[in-house]
Amino acid sequence: MDILDPTPPEKPPLILVVDDVAKNLEVMCNILSIENYQISVASDGRKAWHILQRLSPDLILLDVMMPNVDGYTLCRHIKTVESKKDIPIIFVTARTGREDLIKGFEVGGVDYITKPFNASELLVRVRTHISLYRANRRNEYLIAELRAALAQVKTLSGLLPICSDCKQIRDDDGYWQQVESYLAAHSDVRFTHGICPACVRKRYPDLADQILSKK
Repeated sequence: MDILDPTPPEKPPLILVVDDVAKNLEVMCNILSIENYQISVASDGRKAWHILQRLSPDLILLDVMMPNVDGYTLCRHIKTVESKKDIPIIFVTARTGREDLIKGFEVGGVDYITKPFNASELLVRVRTHISLYRANRRNEYLIAELRAALAQVKTLSGLLPICSDCKQIRDDDGYWQQVESYLAAHSDVRFTHGICPACVRKRYPDLADQILSKK
């Protein structure tokens, strides 16, 4: 019998491709379609910014030299948005000078692909950074779940002042409480009440005799 995986399958990764040259957009989309990625395109930085107001892609392929808003400026803006700042951005550009590369990493890019680009190289880099991004998101989700679970767990440790006669417990404010009240407030313990044999004999001796005579 097959064991069903309770974890729902992830949606295909969404990639935002930003380039002001229509031919470049067409070529990159054709290459990415090989891997069945979801693709959104923008012909300049402003349009890309508007798209990002409603979508959170798994990766952004970003041209550097564009009118109005260049790639470096758009990358800086993205990194200021808490919900978008971790999206990996790969610069796709013909500018390969040392200063250009350094600037790209300084503004938050994770990688560079030079034009004209190789289809295999593009797919490998895209696949790698999407895998890393999704793995990080899964880890963050699991950590958040663990923290939420730990926040609900109440534990008792250390010494508890307890009366040797009535068995009440003294709390941190100096008040005395019944054991069940104290434990209910400081743990996830819930009580059901009964009566032990010794207390039956002490409080209900007639009933105890009847019970014992039947054994």
